[in-house]
Order: sequence, then structure tokens, then C-alpha cells
Amino acid sequence: MGFQQGLSGLNASSKNLDVIGHNIANSGTVGFKASRTEFAEMVASAIGSANGTNGGIGVMVDDIAQQFTQGSISVTGNNLDVAINGNGFFQIQQSDGSLAYTRAGNFKLDKNGNVITNNYGQLMGYAVNPTTGQAATGVLQPMVFPPGTPIPAKQTTAIKAAFNLDARAPDAAGNPAAVPPIPMTPRSTYGTSINVYDSQGVPTKVNLYFQKTATANTWDVYTQLDDPAAVPPVVATPIGQITFDNNGKITGPAAAPPATGFQLPVTIAPPTPNPNNLPAYTVQVNLDGVTQFGTKFAVSDLTQDGYTAGQLTGINIGADGTILTRYSNGVTRPEGAVALATFRNTQGLSDIGNNLWVETFESGQPSLGQPTNGTFGALRSGALEDSNVDLTAELVNMMTAQRAYQANAQTIKTQDQVMSTLVNLR
Repeated sequence: MGFQQGLSGLNASSKNLDVIGHNIANSGTVGFKASRTEFAEMVASAIGSANGTNGGIGVMVDDIAQQFTQGSISVTGNNLDVAINGNGFFQIQQSDGSLAYTRAGNFKLDKNGNVITNNYGQLMGYAVNPTTGQAATGVLQPMVFPPGTPIPAKQTTAIKAAFNLDARAPDAAGNPAAVPPIPMTPRSTYGTSINVYDSQGVPTKVNLYFQKTATANTWDVYTQLDDPAAVPPVVATPIGQITFDNNGKITGPAAAPPATGFQLPVTIAPPTPNPNNLPAYTVQVNLDGVTQFGTKFAVSDLTQDGYTAGQLTGINIGADGTILTRYSNGVTRPEGAVALATFRNTQGLSDIGNNLWVETFESGQPSLGQPTNGTFGALRSGALEDSNVDLTAELVNMMTAQRAYQANAQTIKTQDQVMSTLVNLR
């Protein structure tokens, strides 16, 4: 009798309904990948029956295959939410030290500064050189940003200046005998200022004044104004000169070897008062962007490389995985780079729950790298990848599975009626 076929159909349809229900239940789960039930027929076989006359004995569940298609990306506005647009998985170090992989990028920052999942797994990535911004690929490590540890102050070593000195400016000393008389140009006419920082992060204001000399294309540089009312009176002396050629391009002062370009050293006096007895220090003013054209004096760039101490205030993750940290002192710098993993056979990954997969022999070992490199996808900060479950399709599949279950139950009922007829033969 054909009870076996009907029973196998009931079991297969029931398993299919389990999978469909699991998909529907996780339609709102971040990074979830839907599964489908794949069936295979069962056929009785015997020696010498190669002509295919043996009847089928039902159906079996051949595989429950996850579908690693891209889910839609929803903007959340939370900078620690990260979506993968394309190929790849985040690598997670679980609490027992083992590695797992996920597409769910709803990360958090714990009290110790660890970037973690909801199950306390740590996000893995590469260390980054804060100076060059380049990731030290090859060795993965947990991403940690201690929020209670300030970055130390950095003493200013260089000022980058870009400005134009008016080529029409006369000798600053003036010429009263000229007709008409040429008045003296106050030193403050061409001036700018910037704060620099000592080794303890204490700011000092640096003034730079430029005064045209009687020599063509030559300007004296001062760091202060004259103060005849001071006791004793202050008469400033220039700290150097800037020279130009007839095309308005800078020709001096040349940087001291091994440096190249045009630099002017400025000695920064210690603060007053100076309770910690800090020494004076020297800052190199880079003048490569300075010109002398017949337009008004204008400063287009004036920056320096020092800062005071700062606390962590925010994190942002770029498309290439670079993690940029923001500090209360205004500094933004790279602190790490998120790594992505790809597999030769994603269908071979083993689902262990909590939006995590682990590698298996069938999946092969992961290939690791930075987002946007090669076949790795790009990251999008402030967004999450939604579940790839199609609710409409799942509801249709559920109705189909229900009908299949009813039909298999009907075959068992029919077989029962046939058997009852045989038993009741007289």
C-alpha cells in the first residue's frame, strides 16, 4: 500500500511550512537571509531493475538552502549602524574566542570602547596608522576605542600658510618727499594669526606681519608690533624675509636641508606665567602657497598640526571601512578599518543563530580584505541591511505548502479506504 508516499509528503510539507514560518518570523531581522526547502524524490531500487520499472516511494527534504541575496538598505542615522552593499561578511570574535560572520551591522559601543554586536561579539578589523591613514592589513584585531582615555596633546611643529601679498604695495616706510607724498604703511596692514600648542596642549597665539621693504619683491616678516608705550619701549625686529621673482612666485626663504620648499622657523616663547617651566619651541612655517600678485592681501589657508588633549565624541565609518573618530578638541583621525570576509561557497556556511554563520569544510576558509577592494562590497554608515524575505512570495508559498499537506493527507485517507475495502471482502 502507498502509505509511505503520503507520510513522506506530510513530513516534507510540514518541514516546508516550518521554513516558511521561520522566514516570515524574521522578515524584520537585520541582515537575515531567507531559506528555501529543496526536495528530492525517493525511489526504490533493486539489483537488475535498470529499466526504471521500480515505483517511487515518496519525497525527502534534500536541503534547506539559504539565499544570500542582497537585502534592501534602510537609513537609520546611527553612525554605528553599518550596511554592506555587495559581497562580504563582518568578522566577529565571539566571547569564547571563536570567529563567526554576520551581515547584521547594528553595532554598539560598550563601556570599554569595544565595538560589539547585541550578543557581545567584537567586530574585527585592521589597525590604522593615524599619521598616514593606511590600514596595516594582514593581522586582524578587535576594534576598540576607549571613550574614557583622551588622546594626548600634540605640540605644533608646522604651520601651513597660503596667502597673497599685494604686489602693488609700496615701501612700508613711505616717502614724504614724493609728489604726492607716500605715507608709511602700518605693519598691521598685512597680518594674520593662528593658535599653536605646546607639549601640554596650552595654546599660544602666533602673529605674522608682512612689511614691504625698499628692495623689490622683498617682504620682512615680524611676529609682533612696535610698542613705544612699553617700558622699555618695544621695537620689533624681523624674523626673516620672503622674496619673490618677477612672476610673483616665491623664491625664499629656502627650507633648511633635508626639508625642501620654502620654510621660515618661528620660535614660540613659553607661556606667561610658566608654572611648569616649559621651554621655548620652534615651529616651521611652510610658505609654499604664498604668492605676490596685484590683488588685495588675502589668506586662503592657515593651519597647524598641533592640538590639545581631547575626549572621544563620535565615530563614523567610511565606505572603505576606515573608522574615523572625532574628539572634543576638533581632531578627526583614522583609528581602524573594518574587515570583510568572503567565501568561495557561501551556501556551505553553517547558521548558528543570532544572525551569525561559521565556516565549514564546505564553505572553505574566508578571504579577508578591506571594503571596496576587489570583489568586496562597500560599507554604508548610518544604515542597515534589511532582511531579504519577500513576504508576498512567502505567503504564496505558505498556501502552496498547505495545499500540498492537505493533498498528501488525502492520499493517506484514500489508501485507508482502499485497505478497508480489501479487508472487508467476503
